[in-house]
Amino acid sequence: MHPLLFLTVHNALRLEEVAGALIAIGGAVMLLGSMAPMGRRGSQWLSGLAFAIAGVLAVIALHWGHK
Repeated sequence: MHPLLFLTVHNALRLEEVAGALIAIGGAVMLLGSMAPMGRRGSQWLSGLAFAIAGVLAVIALHWGHK
């Protein structure tokens, strides 16, 4: 069986917390990166990656995390 099928409510809440933290980190990186002219490319890439991972974790938690 696939491990995602055994996602409990407690683990789903943890995934949602991690997703929220990644969104906050991505927003902070985007904010700080937009202030530095040479850091824009790297910060946009990093914040985009953080937002993408947070979105995937949120979908997993919401879809498989309830009973």
